[in-house]
Amino acid sequence: MLVKKSFLLLVIAVAAIITAEADEAEKQFAVDLDPEKFAEVIGAGNVFVKFFAPWCGHCKRLQPLWDQLAEIMNVDDPKVVIAKVDCTQHQALCAEHEVTGYPTLRLFKLGEKDSVKFKGTRDLPAITDFINQELNTPSEAELNELKADKEEDATNEIVEEGNTNLGKVVELKEDTFAKHVSSGNHFVKFFAPWCSHCQRLAPTWEDLAKELITLTSVTISKIDCTQYRSICQDFEVKGYPTLLWIEDGKKIEKYSGSRDLPTLKAYVEKMNGAPTDGGDNAADAANEVAKEEERDEAKKLTPQQLSGETEFDKTIANGIAFIKFYAPWCGHCQKLQPTWEQLAAEAHASSSDIRIAKVDCTAQENKQICIDQQVEGYPTLFLYKNGKRQNEYEGSRSLPELQAYIKKFISHDEL
Repeated sequence: MLVKKSFLLLVIAVAAIITAEADEAEKQFAVDLDPEKFAEVIGAGNVFVKFFAPWCGHCKRLQPLWDQLAEIMNVDDPKVVIAKVDCTQHQALCAEHEVTGYPTLRLFKLGEKDSVKFKGTRDLPAITDFINQELNTPSEAELNELKADKEEDATNEIVEEGNTNLGKVVELKEDTFAKHVSSGNHFVKFFAPWCSHCQRLAPTWEDLAKELITLTSVTISKIDCTQYRSICQDFEVKGYPTLLWIEDGKKIEKYSGSRDLPTLKAYVEKMNGAPTDGGDNAADAANEVAKEEERDEAKKLTPQQLSGETEFDKTIANGIAFIKFYAPWCGHCQKLQPTWEQLAAEAHASSSDIRIAKVDCTAQENKQICIDQQVEGYPTLFLYKNGKRQNEYEGSRSLPELQAYIKKFISHDEL
């Protein structure tokens, strides 16, 4: 009887493990390739492959982003397939493609013998920029959008003169975005031309503008995040398409409903008719002013935001510089931020030779810095002493541990 019960428990445990593995497998959006399937997939279209090892720390850090990219891209008739190869299982295949470290990311273009190795920072904007630049053949949907450009430019000119809705989608650019959204109500689509979900939404978005031609108090707009990254970063766009409702230059909310025409139209009509509470807006403005004054007061005690190679080189040249390389959308970076601020304040109080700084790796002017410093995940913490970079800090991110780490490189008794 005891044997039977033990056997039953074993069967239940095995079933639970199999179910858990099946559930985990369902969450994997990237195509898993072996040597036989590799040749088949590469021969059928463009493929972006992650060569990895399951034990590799950098590979584990990249996995959520890779799955996010695959979820966006791996749809019907994709422009590029997002895939992966486990090099511990397929060593010969990885050796054939000159994989010498993990992860290695290679783009295989249809009809081309040699692949292109991705060498940039491993964040979504940098990777999507790479895909967009390498695969610049426009899709049918893109061609339709390009065809409408001249008409939209004409619309934009009239919009600038005061007519806010002519049944056309207003295409926004870096030099027109801020002015356009600064007053009034706006429903804005943040997109990437290569994104299949964006391509599917494009005709519906055009129809939405036509349906709302008489609703002159709101505009239906769009902006290409592959061309105007800084604006999309300012609005914390992390995936495509992102649909935001903006009032008087301020993001009110992110639309998360169905993307069919009736639902989108009902949403715009609801938002456009919703009363605004001037008191709340005034309170928000007052709070923002107070926060700005507080930031100005504590400016010397906060981590220095480095921008560009000149400022970076100057900061690390002498003394000790402890630098956080980060991305604004990174959850771990956001969690570390208050501790990093406190570390900067206490370091400033103890010594003028210690600088606590940070580098936004998604900013265009910092892209090369992060590549040169071999930043492969966020946040990455490097300490520099008189211009020389030390090993990456991989300890606890608590304030006492960070302070103790800095003490190793200075002669002071206390930080």
